[in-house]
Amino acid sequence: MEELFKKYVKHLELERSISPLTVRNYTSDVRGFLDFLRNNGVDSLDEVSRSTMRRYLGWLHNEGIARGSMSRKLSALRSFYRYLDREDLVTVQPLSTLSAPKPQKRLPTFLTAEEMPHLVEAPDASTPQGLRDRAILELLYAAGLRVSEIVALDSKDVDLGSRQVRVWGKGAKERVVLMGMPAAAALKLYLDHARVKLQGKSDTQALFLNRFGDRIVQRRIQRLVTKYARQAGIEMRVHPHVMRHTFATHLLDGGADLRVVQDLMGHAQLSATQVYTHVSQSQIRRKYLAAHPRSSARKGGQ
Repeated sequence: MEELFKKYVKHLELERSISPLTVRNYTSDVRGFLDFLRNNGVDSLDEVSRSTMRRYLGWLHNEGIARGSMSRKLSALRSFYRYLDREDLVTVQPLSTLSAPKPQKRLPTFLTAEEMPHLVEAPDASTPQGLRDRAILELLYAAGLRVSEIVALDSKDVDLGSRQVRVWGKGAKERVVLMGMPAAAALKLYLDHARVKLQGKSDTQALFLNRFGDRIVQRRIQRLVTKYARQAGIEMRVHPHVMRHTFATHLLDGGADLRVVQDLMGHAQLSATQVYTHVSQSQIRRKYLAAHPRSSARKGGQ
């Protein structure tokens, strides 16, 4: 099993359409499954049956693993078994008729329009790192990018004149996102005054750099978003995906078309974008109260 696992990990690392985060998650999930098999006396993948998989799901449930995480682990195992089947390395497919547990639906958390200025203005603009962090925060909010997409950006991907950014999203799909003037201004300040100082003697093409002149990593961005949210006095825990939620929520609440938001976010399915429409109800209510002649908000409405 260990040899097959190593071959699978090598396959993931060579697959260009898979992000480093996905490689890390799939590797961890498959490793955890193999450890479960060994702990339960299963020494070969050919011994794994549908019953084995159900016992594995039951064990995850008893360990307190959330449904969404269980579904992700099953996705990793499906990828693992697809590879093994394609390479004729196994004779059984225990996942073929097994359904993943339905995840509990949770509405996305987001920040208010009043909170966002405090967050993006929190970095110290007198330092190169502060200018970098301000540009990152502005771009996260203005374009709704995933943190992996921010990390992967090169300087050539940004067009300040048209205020557009070329992004490579999930599945190596390319899209063009937009940004407003504040984000463009923050990026210009960073490029003109901070990036060259951070870059030093490095010849990297990466847009956002760490203090050693290398491409900034996802974990660093996650930490700085959380740090600046605390500095801004925001009580909820804020991470980069909260800013992506906020981007979509504010667009829809402002009356943007759902399909437009879908394209800007790089969602393959419209259903992934529809989850954000819950907040547009407040906008609908305001418009109704302002427009309907018999609403109590209008003069003479009773």
